[in-house]
Amino acid sequence: MADPQGTSKPINFVHRDEIRKAYVKVEKDSASVWPSKWGSLTEAYKEYERECVKLKEVLRAEPPSGSAAQPLTPTERNIQVAPAPPVPQTTQALIGWRLGHSNLQLEKYATVNHGRSSFLKELGWPSGACS
Repeated sequence: MADPQGTSKPINFVHRDEIRKAYVKVEKDSASVWPSKWGSLTEAYKEYERECVKLKEVLRAEPPSGSAAQPLTPTERNIQVAPAPPVPQTTQALIGWRLGHSNLQLEKYATVNHGRSSFLKELGWPSGACS
């Protein structure tokens, strides 16, 4: 991409190539040294995978006992879905169309009241203690 003001410096392709060669050399050196420094991590990971497979097989073979596992309850008992009101015909009426229906409002249980309190009053300090 050309500089619109023409103030860019000329590109030194030889210098860029030398930098790229240095990066490639460092990557190759790091790849050859990595197993001696960090190769133990691969064995630990393989051991972890073997243990996970064993645990999964044990869980598949032995289902949880009847006293600890609770039977699944049907969702029809817990969740009751009321029919939605008809969708408005215009986009302007679409904004906030569910708020007019009390059973579809977000605050289902009670309104949220955030009381205002003073930090100084909580500490029992006089109101002019901090300025």
